[in-house]
Amino acid sequence: MPVRSLSHYSVPLLLMLSLWYSNGEAALPATVAGQSLPTLAPMVERVTSSVVNIATRSRVPVENPLLSDPFFWRFFNVPQQYRQVQGLGSGVVIDADHGYLVTNHHVIARAEDIQVTLHGGRQLEAKVIGSDPKVDVAVIKVNADRLTAAKIADSDRLRVGDFVVAIGNPFGLGQTVTSGIVSALGRRGLGIEAFENFIQTDASINPGNSGGALVNLRGELVGINTAIMGPNGGNIGIGFAIPVNLVLAVATQLIKYGKVRRGVLGVVTQDLSPILAAAFDLGRSQGVIITRVKAGSPAARAGLRPGDVIVSFNGHRIENSADMRNIVGLLTVGTKVRMEILRDGHKRMAEAVIAGMKTQTVQGRALDPRLAGCVLSNIEESSLRYGKIAGVRVAKVQAGSSASCANLRPGDLILSINRQPVENLRDARRVLRGDPNPLLLNVQRGQTHLFILFQ
Repeated sequence: MPVRSLSHYSVPLLLMLSLWYSNGEAALPATVAGQSLPTLAPMVERVTSSVVNIATRSRVPVENPLLSDPFFWRFFNVPQQYRQVQGLGSGVVIDADHGYLVTNHHVIARAEDIQVTLHGGRQLEAKVIGSDPKVDVAVIKVNADRLTAAKIADSDRLRVGDFVVAIGNPFGLGQTVTSGIVSALGRRGLGIEAFENFIQTDASINPGNSGGALVNLRGELVGINTAIMGPNGGNIGIGFAIPVNLVLAVATQLIKYGKVRRGVLGVVTQDLSPILAAAFDLGRSQGVIITRVKAGSPAARAGLRPGDVIVSFNGHRIENSADMRNIVGLLTVGTKVRMEILRDGHKRMAEAVIAGMKTQTVQGRALDPRLAGCVLSNIEESSLRYGKIAGVRVAKVQAGSSASCANLRPGDLILSINRQPVENLRDARRVLRGDPNPLLLNVQRGQTHLFILFQ
């Protein structure tokens, strides 16, 4: 943006600068021409008492090529090695009476000890009530009186250009305040979390700000700071916060159930490209096309079919599959939804009731004794992989078990067993039934593929 000339600024501001320099003072005067200067200090003083600093201590496995060699584990029977890791973050008090605070999941993930420092310096131990990694929200609790809860705004009323203030604990320096504006709303598709609906801001957010408050100029909480975009983790004026309406929806479930009871519709969708729109004789490329409807799902009961195009969902226009997945994944079980669909070029309305997610899991040893120590599951509908890739997900791996010694890890996706493709647990049972051969798994781990052999 071009630099404006001084002629653009008001006479009071020029007078203020003139007084400042002519008097040789090191700070701006309190008043200019009898009028007080604008300041955020009163609002900040009210808000900072509800923002806390969080310090965590956790153990993480030691990454050592020798220690990860399955032969080394089996021959020497060496237990898993760990190292102590300390972390820093921020949090916000949302319920002073019960001591509930919200922060990011990644701030307290794997933490064995959580220390909360209030604005006045009081230190408290906290325990985790519940955490949701898919939205990156966690609720922790402290036993203390004289807490101050943040005032809550309606984040749905935010507009691009609104002034906001970020408060947190960057780099462990202690409570720090920065200001900026709302740069964008509804940011999705960043690959930061499974479900994304971020507020983007240019208020400076740095490591340690995670879990801190994003407030409006009335001092009301509008979001929880969660991520930054920049080289080497530094701030370049692009930060992201989770809208407080979403935070509270997740926090309510975490407090009540200890987890989020996420709902499902029961469809697999594909983005409606211009080429597909032409193939289906549609005059638009906005929306998602249904490629599969799960039997017995809310979508099936609503009469949805493969080939239907969903263009709006509860009045929200659907742009692509990421939109659809975010909206459905953030709905609670029992929510009634109304969809506008296109079928054979004609508009229709369909209604459904969001059902609970049923994730089928099985102990590895129930499929094969050599898989003892791991828990396997089908790919959840809320997963980024759902509908895009088939396989069996490794949900858990017990340290020191045969599955762990063979180098199987949580998050691995088993694509084939003994060179036979498996799309789900049913396929895995079929392949493993009575197979005496050595167990050979083809596994996808992140962006890499590898074979894992169980003797």
